[in-house]
Amino acid sequence: MSATTSLHAADQARRFSVAPMMEWTTRDQRAFARTLTKRALLYTEMVTTGAILHGTPRERFLGHDALEYPLALQLGGSDPAALAECAVIAESWGYQEVNLNVGCPSDRVQNNMIGACLMGHPELVARCVAAMQAVVTIPVTVKCRIGIDDQDEDEDLARFIDTVAAAGCTTFTVHARKAWLEGLSPKQNRDVPPLNYARVHRLKTAHPELHIGINGGLRSIDDCQRELDHVDSVMVGREAYQNPWLLAHVDRDIFGEATTPPTRHEAMRAFRPYLISRLESGVRLNHITRHLLGLFIGCRGGRRFRRYLSETAHRPDAGIDVFDQALTLIDDVDAARELPAHLPD
Repeated sequence: MSATTSLHAADQARRFSVAPMMEWTTRDQRAFARTLTKRALLYTEMVTTGAILHGTPRERFLGHDALEYPLALQLGGSDPAALAECAVIAESWGYQEVNLNVGCPSDRVQNNMIGACLMGHPELVARCVAAMQAVVTIPVTVKCRIGIDDQDEDEDLARFIDTVAAAGCTTFTVHARKAWLEGLSPKQNRDVPPLNYARVHRLKTAHPELHIGINGGLRSIDDCQRELDHVDSVMVGREAYQNPWLLAHVDRDIFGEATTPPTRHEAMRAFRPYLISRLESGVRLNHITRHLLGLFIGCRGGRRFRRYLSETAHRPDAGIDVFDQALTLIDDVDAARELPAHLPD
């Protein structure tokens, strides 16, 4: 795939993306997501520059399948030279965007000057972005918060965006919550700080020349469509993972494709060849099927499906027969193409 094609693919797909989530957006989860949406932009988990430059094998951190495209690599780091080297590697591995994490609030990344703490250092972020853009042709983007700790959500966010945009960054995805680095755990930082969508809307109004996306608290296609009246793109995290059936409606309802969403069973049948290939490469079944457990939420038999996989897929000899058997526990839902009605199991 050429650099020009990669650039176009990432830009077009960004209208709806699935957020990078540690231990969740693995290559297997992304392959599964592709059975439900062909258009959404998918992100890797955050990968640190140290893992890429010094970890072995590199396949462990960067490995993916072409079926996952359009696909972005999220990087964690704050050293411009290391980030630039990793961006070159990412492009050579076929990634179509490099995204810098300026939003993760965990103690571990703070101690290494990674993630949300960088919001207090916009000049450093600008140097990081400029260094990466100088050596790759794929988009270099930033995912950030509206602020950290006692920062002023208007003045400090405006300064951050202005500084990083001046270095050449034109695409920002903003988690519409502050990150409290003192006093809240990473888990609490996903829910406790209040959402402030209006601040992100004002950011877009102030910067019509920039691509401004929004992240945080989006639970439905309707939520996404409302936000797209104010910003350029939406990024959905936990809901897309825990209720993946939402993704089946993205191509039609967000991208305007003249297509009928697949059924859940159709998605599982489409995923089966990939699952077999991964089993043959030595991956344990439960490492793959853990990403599928939310698909049948709201369907009769969904609880049986989840229980069977949870109790069986971890066994050393668990193979494709376990997957096939789990599907037999679901009542026929091929006619149910709309979002789940949360029927009792």
